[in-house]
Amino acid sequence: MDVTLRCRAYPDEETASEAWRHIEIHRQIRNHTIRDYYSHDYGNRPTAYDQHRKLTGWKQRWPLFSEVSAHAAQQTVSEIHKNVETQKGRRKNGHKTGRLKWQGSGERRSVAYQSEGFDVNHTTGQDGYATLRLSKIGHIPIRAHRELPATENIKRVVLKKERTGDWFVCLVTERPDEDLPEKPSPDALDPADCVGVDLGILSYIHTSDDTAVDMLDLSDEYDRYGREQRKLDRKEHGSNNWEKQRQTVATAKRQIKRKVLDYQHKLTTWLVREYDLVAVEDLDVKPMLETSQNAKNKQDAAWSRFLDLLEYKADLHGTHVVRVEPAGTTKECSECGVETSKPLWIREHSCPACGHTEDRDLNAAKNILSRGRSQIGAGRSESMPVQTALPTGTLAVPAKRVVEAGSPEA
Repeated sequence: MDVTLRCRAYPDEETASEAWRHIEIHRQIRNHTIRDYYSHDYGNRPTAYDQHRKLTGWKQRWPLFSEVSAHAAQQTVSEIHKNVETQKGRRKNGHKTGRLKWQGSGERRSVAYQSEGFDVNHTTGQDGYATLRLSKIGHIPIRAHRELPATENIKRVVLKKERTGDWFVCLVTERPDEDLPEKPSPDALDPADCVGVDLGILSYIHTSDDTAVDMLDLSDEYDRYGREQRKLDRKEHGSNNWEKQRQTVATAKRQIKRKVLDYQHKLTTWLVREYDLVAVEDLDVKPMLETSQNAKNKQDAAWSRFLDLLEYKADLHGTHVVRVEPAGTTKECSECGVETSKPLWIREHSCPACGHTEDRDLNAAKNILSRGRSQIGAGRSESMPVQTALPTGTLAVPAKRVVEAGSPEA
């Protein structure tokens, strides 16, 4: 599997200006590649190999294209065809897709090098820093907050300028499958080491162990973001003060993103370290955002990214992660299986068939665990004892207490 290390970069003013110029040239190469691709009939459009061969002629016609690294230019062309393949896959799944769009000035913010055109120097003489050399751009100091791989072990390097003005470098390495921990056999799974996770709004997650973790409180961050956005609206578009305020707005928005991502990292790390099997709802988030009156909170929850983080960390820690069909998990009784419809504002499950009562989210989490164990071939989870209607025994973990990776109870 591929592992990406993201490091802060500190190019000097001259190198940063040159890097941004290269990114703009790559934007033009991308736009020209798209125009050339769609200029052919549908059944006779060029492949990535065809357009790689055309690069030489394009450089002769537009000398500006030859000022960037040839390897990086090829990656820009390959990027188009990867996007086309992604669109084909989405169309097969029933989604509507249009043509690839052109990028306007300033919309492209990164440049990628694949296998060649870069070098990482670990012996800079300054602790905690290394130097990245990019072909035709120059040398860029990067913060080595962890041990960096040798140049020969790096598959891909991406240099990116965020909208805040900060620069970052992504180093992509490959971790051999034999180095990954082996996942336990489904037959050998201990029910005590299995958990079902219900994703919610009142609590971010509610587990089948009756642990509920609160949603993040982002009210202060959104208040700041709103204030800075209103200041930006009062400034003349394109002026120096407008650009400074735009970066301030981007910084406020980034603070929200980072807080949510840090929160998700800590929760997912705890789950994969604590359990051998994690069953979770396979939510289709897009239609939920389009039809919901609570779309903002659902978007802040970033459920899709939470599931992606959970899956890739499961491979790193030897944990099974199973996505199950979410339909009916709230209605179905975890004790007898009888379905009972209930509106969203009813927060407890009460079964008319067997009389079992417990918290609505806890009941859903148990059903998710049962489906996950059945799906992986481990059988139905052990029946939990009947509990009271109100979640008096729930371990409620405030979001602000999720402060240490691997321990939501810290």
